[in-house]
Amino acid sequence: MISKCDECIYYDYDEDFEEYVCLADLDEDDMAKIMSGRYKDCPFYRPGDDYTIVRKQN
Repeated sequence: MISKCDECIYYDYDEDFEEYVCLADLDEDDMAKIMSGRYKDCPFYRPGDDYTIVRKQN
C-alpha cells in the first residue's frame, strides 16, 4: 500500500458499494500513476480522523 488509506480524510465508506473507497478527486492520469506504482506515497493523502471529518462537515 502506498499510504495509510485508513487514516486519510478522503477514505470513507460508500453505502452503494458497501466498502471503503477513496473520495479524492482523481482524474484518469492521476489514477493511472497511482495504480502503476509511480508514486512512492499517495500525493493526495491528508491525515484525518473522525473529529477532523466532523469539523469539515459543519
